[in-house]
Amino acid sequence: MISLALSSEHVRNTVITNEQGQIIYKISTPFRLVGVRTTTIRKIKPNDSDDLYYTHDQFYVLGEIEWHKSASSKFRSGGTEVETNDFIQKRGLLGRKHVFIGPDKCSYRWDLKSKVVVLSRDDASRMEVARLHTATLGIMGRKRKAMWLEVSPEVAHMMDTIIITFIYVEKLRKDIETASRRVGNQVSC
Repeated sequence: MISLALSSEHVRNTVITNEQGQIIYKISTPFRLVGVRTTTIRKIKPNDSDDLYYTHDQFYVLGEIEWHKSASSKFRSGGTEVETNDFIQKRGLLGRKHVFIGPDKCSYRWDLKSKVVVLSRDDASRMEVARLHTATLGIMGRKRKAMWLEVSPEVAHMMDTIIITFIYVEKLRKDIETASRRVGNQVSC
């Protein structure tokens, strides 16, 4: 499995690194009091310099997510813009399943669970191909201070799609979690 560490649990403002600590993606969402917020996903650009001492990382904009509250949010990547409702459809009674077609023309499904999100093939196999893990204390297994996304090498060819859709569904999951906490706090006896 490929393990990608997140520098923050706030997926709209985090840095994603590989197991060697190399930054692969930078995700940022500037604060706005009013209006639409846009998350920008930057990816490391391969170093094509022959100079062994040139180690400055360069990044390019892989894509953006334009967040809307009352309308469909939008994905932008490679000069294409698509509404999230068209690209990644909600399924299930509570809308906790989000299905999309990957670049390999296979159907995939993100399941929004109580504390994590899980990506699997949306077919009879339901084979899990990615999972978010939260920080652990190390009581059972290795201690981890940060969240990490574990991705199967089988879908490494579509890592960029996985990252963009992961940011989207994890933000939705956090919104659901926050809303349910608010409702729970308002209940009085």
